[in-house]
Amino acid sequence: MIENIKSPKDLNGLDYDALDTLACEIREKIISTVEKNGGHLASNLGMVEATIALHRVFDTPLDKIIFDVSHQCYAHKIICERLDTFDTLRQKGGISGFTNPDESIYDTVFAGHSGTSLSTAIGIAEAEKLKGSGLYTVAVIGDGSFTNGMAYEALNNCGNKNLDLIILLNDNEMSISKNVGGMHHSLSTIRTSTRYFALKHGIKRVCTKIPFIGESLVNIFKYIRDFIKRISTNYNIFESLGCDYIGPVDGNNIKKLEAALIEAKTKHRPSVVHIVTKKGKGYTYSEENPESYHALAPFDREKGVDITESETFSGRFGKYLCALAEKDERICAITAAMVDGTGLSTFSRRFPDRFFDTAIAEEHGATFSAGLTYGKMKPVFAIYSTFAQRIYDQLFHDAALQKLPLVIALDRAGIVGADGVTHQGLYDYSLFSSIPGIRIYSPETYHEMERCFDKAFAGETPAIVRYPRGSESLYDRSGFTDFTELTAMGADSDIVIITYGKITEEAYGAAQILEKLGIGVRIVKLIDICPLPFGKILALIGKARLVYILEEGIRSGSVGEKIAAKIAESSLSARVIIKAVDNAFVPHGQRNELLCDLCLDKTSVAHEIYNVIR
Repeated sequence: MIENIKSPKDLNGLDYDALDTLACEIREKIISTVEKNGGHLASNLGMVEATIALHRVFDTPLDKIIFDVSHQCYAHKIICERLDTFDTLRQKGGISGFTNPDESIYDTVFAGHSGTSLSTAIGIAEAEKLKGSGLYTVAVIGDGSFTNGMAYEALNNCGNKNLDLIILLNDNEMSISKNVGGMHHSLSTIRTSTRYFALKHGIKRVCTKIPFIGESLVNIFKYIRDFIKRISTNYNIFESLGCDYIGPVDGNNIKKLEAALIEAKTKHRPSVVHIVTKKGKGYTYSEENPESYHALAPFDREKGVDITESETFSGRFGKYLCALAEKDERICAITAAMVDGTGLSTFSRRFPDRFFDTAIAEEHGATFSAGLTYGKMKPVFAIYSTFAQRIYDQLFHDAALQKLPLVIALDRAGIVGADGVTHQGLYDYSLFSSIPGIRIYSPETYHEMERCFDKAFAGETPAIVRYPRGSESLYDRSGFTDFTELTAMGADSDIVIITYGKITEEAYGAAQILEKLGIGVRIVKLIDICPLPFGKILALIGKARLVYILEEGIRSGSVGEKIAAKIAESSLSARVIIKAVDNAFVPHGQRNELLCDLCLDKTSVAHEIYNVIR
């Protein structure tokens, strides 16, 4: 069945038995591909039927579908002309694990962060209204993303407007509107049935044909219907903001969901279709433990995911924070719906009164943490680098300006790999180093990370400790001498490589290659990167002819630019080369592949230095 689906139009004409068979085949394709490549599993398995229904009811790509976060778009990709390339999911040169308009006209926008779909969809719907196109816009958003404040800002802006906008709310963990009482359940079933929709429209058609009083009768029936709804159900937030509400609907039942979507299309105003789906549906392990099957590395489907954890920066951070919290009752931990990802699961169990999950509300999490700091607590807000892009104003206005020593644990700094362009942690330094008084540390080892957190807690201004995804690199560090803010390896040399963080391993490898060619290199590895220890840096550069600054970040506003400016102001005459990511969005792929593509790997670095000095 799946081989016959080359585009959404091939779904038309299939009966519901055939569609159910297709849903099973799509699930199998998703499971087998994620088993091999890694990816987001549980959320995608729950959205298969809903995706089929969407593409049958709406005329894509003319009608636009915007997936919030978009890590639930795998079935969409399979249906929309990418079945033949789906095996390349998240691989270098293959298709993305998120929506990507460079791949297909069916992918409306790039997406990877929560809470953005409604604002985008409202803007598109307004544009279509102004053009008089009659096209529909659909925002697909999960209940988790509705904890993001931007979603409510958007809802507040779209109510009571004549827009062909449908919001498909995928509820796979909790109910947004609490269901109370048997009458509510009965009315929910009735209101989302095809018979109810047919009866409602039939009454309207009959009444409107009655001369003089037809429209009045329609309005009376509508008033009675709404009155019954108000007294027998909880009046939900969507209706209070001026949106129509349909649901809850079984989101894994294509026929019922199609009926609800077709009904929503008739309203010509913002309508919320609330669906309930089974997260992880179709794969026993993910159904039983969907959180562990959210985002996966390659795994064995017969055995399931190996939940034993190897040592990582995230895990080591969590352990160290627990050790500090044992000694200091003021230490608190905050995360924005990333308890396991940031390594805070143990802390949350051991110190529940001092652990706070703000859900997907990064801005609130940052300012909430600042408030804890004001109250003389010692909070650490753990957040991924890519999501920290959202908290610039909060760090600037609510922490730095207030002179509060808030500590940020910045996870996934640098290249993150298969999650790709929306998740690369390449921008945090250039962004946050512009804040007056900020301190930024970039440890390369677990020991350095623990030392950096000690310094962060001891300071009097906001501090960021940034560290990479995964484990500490393994190579011979015995030659490094510790100078507190930095470490250095090698004697005075004509060539000095300055670097920091995980990419130090590439600098070390490049130095080893050059040494075999008889070329000596000094490596300066920074730990404190804002403010920079310029005195020690310039002293270690000495009379070098070439300073090569290697960093896993963007060039604009980089460490390299700051050091180059200081060298230009000094009496040193060294030539400076800044090797960083230059004005580019970095796609998905394995980290080592991307380093090679960006010429940040050891071989490329050694080759460039050799060509410059020979």
